[in-house]
Amino acid sequence: MSTDIRTASTGAASDAAPRRGIRSLWASPARRLALLGAVVAALAVFYLLYDVPGSYAFAAKIRGLTIAAMAVVATAVGISTVVFHTITQNRILTPSIMGFDSFYGLITTAMVFAFGATGFLAADSLTLWVLQVGVMVGFSVILFTWMFGGRRRSIHLMLLVGIVLGTFFRSITEWLQRMLDPLDFQVVTDAMFASLTRPDPTLLVFTALLVAAGGAVLVPLLSKLDVLTLGEPVAIGLGINHRRMVMVLFLVVSVMVAASTALVGPILFFGLIVANLAYSYAGSFRHRWTLPVAVLLGMVCLLGGQILLEQLFGFGGALSTIIEFAGGLFFLYLVLRKGAR
Repeated sequence: MSTDIRTASTGAASDAAPRRGIRSLWASPARRLALLGAVVAALAVFYLLYDVPGSYAFAAKIRGLTIAAMAVVATAVGISTVVFHTITQNRILTPSIMGFDSFYGLITTAMVFAFGATGFLAADSLTLWVLQVGVMVGFSVILFTWMFGGRRRSIHLMLLVGIVLGTFFRSITEWLQRMLDPLDFQVVTDAMFASLTRPDPTLLVFTALLVAAGGAVLVPLLSKLDVLTLGEPVAIGLGINHRRMVMVLFLVVSVMVAASTALVGPILFFGLIVANLAYSYAGSFRHRWTLPVAVLLGMVCLLGGQILLEQLFGFGGALSTIIEFAGGLFFLYLVLRKGAR
């Protein structure tokens, strides 16, 4: 009987060993990241090659620009949201809470109101992009310096001011839109919906350069970002210049969000989705893993959503609308889950 017990226990141990090996293999953040990268590569190849009407060279050029725009937006939004969560110690907030989206809408509406739809559409795209990025980054720098550079040093107060200003900007935008004629209003409405297809190649290059510059600033700060997740008192105790660090991070977040918003338009809940999925998928809270995972998950969401939109629904809707709907539901889920806790 003891022999049977030993045999059974040996068999159970031998069965459990492969399961532990599979779990340990899957637990590696590097392997998870590699798998996610393979999924993104497969989706990109499928999007480039599947169901190409007419000239392949022309279709590949258009689809290649779309993939490049998705990569830039996924990088900007994914990284900026994860860093913003680290700064604020809150995972249900996004940089849009600072009023970027509403400020973008105000800038666009004011330009159409001042110059008309014809003047707005005839304006040089690069000049318009530089103006939008410059105004949004300038607004954020003034807000950060005013609310965090002095004695207050209150991130929560700064977020509250951002929410109030966002509401104020939306009110002015709605007031201006009520005085537009139907054609001008249609132009403003089109500009307010994010579009990832057929981006301007010149603007895409400049946006990619800004996003790459922001990423280059963050690379040497990855270990300090890990320390910031422990909270301000612990970070200061471990030798981090918290005020300076937060100001640099806010500036990077502002540049990334402003550049991507000026390129494709506002996407309110996209960062919320990819950042929270990244925390669960990465298997590690270190930023060296969560940041690239957030970028790749953003690519999966954008490429997968675009493929479904084109092949399943026949372009029956805008991808940004689907993302906003799914993101709104996900936001409610996060709020209810945290409330239950």
